[in-house]
Amino acid sequence: MSKHNVNEATSDDHVHQLCAGRSVVALNFWASWAEPCKDMNEVFEELSRKYPSISYVKLEAENFPDVSETYEIAAVPTFIILKNGQVAERIEGANAPALSAAVEKFSKLVSPNNVALPSASSSASASANTHPSSSIASPPASAAAAQSPEEQRQNLQTRLKDLVSSNEVMVFIKGTPQQPRCGFSRTLVGLLGDVNVKYGSFNILADDDVRQGLKEYSNWPTFPQVYVRGELVGGLDIVKEMVESGEFQKMVPAEEDLNTRLTKLINKEPVMLFMKGDPETPRCGFSRQITSLLKEHDIAYSTFDILEDEEVRQGLKAYSDWPTYPQLYIKGELVGGLDIVREMIESGEFKAML
Repeated sequence: MSKHNVNEATSDDHVHQLCAGRSVVALNFWASWAEPCKDMNEVFEELSRKYPSISYVKLEAENFPDVSETYEIAAVPTFIILKNGQVAERIEGANAPALSAAVEKFSKLVSPNNVALPSASSSASASANTHPSSSIASPPASAAAAQSPEEQRQNLQTRLKDLVSSNEVMVFIKGTPQQPRCGFSRTLVGLLGDVNVKYGSFNILADDDVRQGLKEYSNWPTFPQVYVRGELVGGLDIVKEMVESGEFQKMVPAEEDLNTRLTKLINKEPVMLFMKGDPETPRCGFSRQITSLLKEHDIAYSTFDILEDEEVRQGLKAYSDWPTYPQLYIKGELVGGLDIVREMIESGEFKAML
């Protein structure tokens, strides 16, 4: 079998080097624990042989948290096609036909003199990535598989209830406010921006359980969906009519300053954890470890997903003078991150604070 042309990235700088100056690059974000990635890695290698004019880069998503966040990787496998440095196409999940079609399409756009990068075996060596391990997608579904269908349904209902109530105004859209991925979502984001409404958002393309479950939960079959104080308002057309009449603006809470909001959040429950993702689907290695630790020691806590609210994510760093996540608070006071919490639990000091 011929040698594949896939370059395995070893650092963030190496990723930039592999992409620099290439007209078309295919990025493969994968994880060693995700079974679908094994088959798709083989598909990716085979495509690199068949269409060698494209540059192929493979990244283990957990080891590249900054790059993964830049490309909003929320599940593995995810494939990104870059054309002249810009995202031209995204394929999420083990969808070999879609990936093949995208690679074939973009390979025709590469000029004949734009040769592929060196193969993985001859790539210039680079220092190992020093970023801490950071999971991007949900862990394998073994835990969910051990639950009965009714238990899974109840857990999903609880999660949906928490999600729709996680912000005073909560929108469920395709993509993110910065990069909406359908016309209706884009229009809604613009509409809310025009009336200066603060809101949290959830990308339903990143979680099919939420995407399908919310249709039944709200008895509303389409997206986007807008909630105010946990209650469904409706979709784009209804919100647009309410904005035009002024009714929507009357429903939404008066804007409070960020410090007031952060103070309320850290005091929302006796133990509050600010993490990436939620306990069922942690989206970084540190968040997964701290939730496992708290569960192992039967510590009750509530969480806030800082990936869903950039204002809180950045503001809490300054508020607490603590630059990283997760952050854990007891009775409104910062305890610290994973290492400190682990030490305090082991010493017994943590439970003494409860």
